[in-house]
Amino acid sequence: MLPLRDLNPTRHRPFATILLIAICAAVYFLVQPTPFASTSADARFEYRYAAIPTEVVHGHPLATCEVGTGILGAASSSIACKQPGGIVPYAPGKHTRLAVITSVFLHASIIHLLGNMLFLWIFGNNIEDRLRPIGYLLFFVAGGIVATIGHVVADGSSRAPVVGASGAIAAVMGAYLIWYPRARVQTLVFFLPVRLPAFIVLLVWLVLQFFTSRGSHVAWVAHVVGFAFGAIVAVLLGRRAPQPSASNTLLI
Repeated sequence: MLPLRDLNPTRHRPFATILLIAICAAVYFLVQPTPFASTSADARFEYRYAAIPTEVVHGHPLATCEVGTGILGAASSSIACKQPGGIVPYAPGKHTRLAVITSVFLHASIIHLLGNMLFLWIFGNNIEDRLRPIGYLLFFVAGGIVATIGHVVADGSSRAPVVGASGAIAAVMGAYLIWYPRARVQTLVFFLPVRLPAFIVLLVWLVLQFFTSRGSHVAWVAHVVGFAFGAIVAVLLGRRAPQPSASNTLLI
């Protein structure tokens, strides 16, 4: 089941949603080392700038010897944790908790980026319409932080970097479920385009998270926590979303 677009009009152009998509794309193609291939350079970049659960828990970066030898190179296999000057951090000066935010704007592959941006474009514009750009941006970042913290709580000893906007986008989807449950979403189901109520698309997506394979390298707990956060915020702000008038409606 793949959503393609929603049939839910907005009252304002989604400038903040476009900005978020542009930032994620710019970071991936212009900042991350090798956008079109997965290399050791990408892994090194992620260890330096992405959130890593054990680093978030303990507040300091991993020691050089704690990072995989495939990332550091064969010559690193003999590195000991303690050198004469003490423990050698792999990423000296890394702000391990600020990385919880920077992780949201990093992606592991083009497919990862495109999938996340598709979901953000489909569901983000209406949430931005409700919260307005500044509130929406704050909500997005807060959703990403809460989602990552959820993953850290679930697996605080993990040394694997966590990257992607999925947790923040899951928060957007959770709010969409509360505010626009009956909006129609054009969806591919077994390669057939079908218009489904949003609540079916979103709840199916949520349930599927619990069946994520352990070997998939997907932080599904972050998705679930982000989704729950977005739904709770939407309930607290009021279940009824304002309906756009015909005179100022823009079809996105």
